[in-house]
Amino acid sequence: MQRKSWFEGFFLGVVSSAAFGLIPLFTLPLMRVGLNFDSILFYRFSISAMLLGGLMVCRKENFKICFSELFPLIFLAILYSGTALFLFWSYLYISSGVATTIHYLYPILVTILMLVFFNEKGSLRTASAIVLAFLGVALLSWGEDGLAMSIKGLVIVLVSVVTYAFYIVGVNKMGGKDMSGNKLTFYILLIGSFLFLCNSLVRGNLQLVEGGVSYFNIFMLSLVPTVVSNLSLVYSIKNIGSTMTSILGAMEPLTAVLVGVVVFGEAFTFNVFSGMLLILMAVTLIIVAKDLEQRLGRRK
Repeated sequence: MQRKSWFEGFFLGVVSSAAFGLIPLFTLPLMRVGLNFDSILFYRFSISAMLLGGLMVCRKENFKICFSELFPLIFLAILYSGTALFLFWSYLYISSGVATTIHYLYPILVTILMLVFFNEKGSLRTASAIVLAFLGVALLSWGEDGLAMSIKGLVIVLVSVVTYAFYIVGVNKMGGKDMSGNKLTFYILLIGSFLFLCNSLVRGNLQLVEGGVSYFNIFMLSLVPTVVSNLSLVYSIKNIGSTMTSILGAMEPLTAVLVGVVVFGEAFTFNVFSGMLLILMAVTLIIVAKDLEQRLGRRK
């Protein structure tokens, strides 16, 4: 691999994960001015779909899908939309940095799902990673005076872990992996925006964005943690591979915690630091173990 390509891949991997971690930076101000989840997510998904669709037009990419791909796309869009909704919802009850760190557990659950439903082989590394992950969540949840985290917030963010893990497995097992990344993301965002619009209209709670700052936050939420992050992810994988890109994903919770502490004044205790460290170690162990198993499998 050329040094320049490796550096570009490494840089884009950091950009991708850090961009995901900026979700609270643009979301919390919108929530604080009274914009509800359905409205925020409708604007985010629809603007992101338009931006990505415009990019695909410029690149002359094909938008065509067949009927058999429609229902898997709807199912994946429901999972992806649910992930965004539950993650935003958890911000009402626990700090955004802690919520993002717990959400980063999804590779652990993906591994468990593959073990249970698709008969993938487990290993001591996998078991160790799962134990570390549970210890990490326990530390994040426990303070000096006992339980320091809202149980409701913890349950909500864990639901986002479940929906995103099923989304990733679904992409790999339902034919999504045979579709280009841009096309898959475009239709998931487009369908997701339609779902949030319908939900808002049925509930009668679609809100208009007011004020220049809110317009800016909506646009940046649509651009940076969605379009920029997804595109950077694709190019990073092409240059340095999925394993190294996944490990660089640790920048996501680190960025979210930094934003929470510096911008929103969220607490950063020893337990938060220790819990984050254990979760990052667990996810890295899972990623490295999978990469090692694949390498050994190719040699046999």
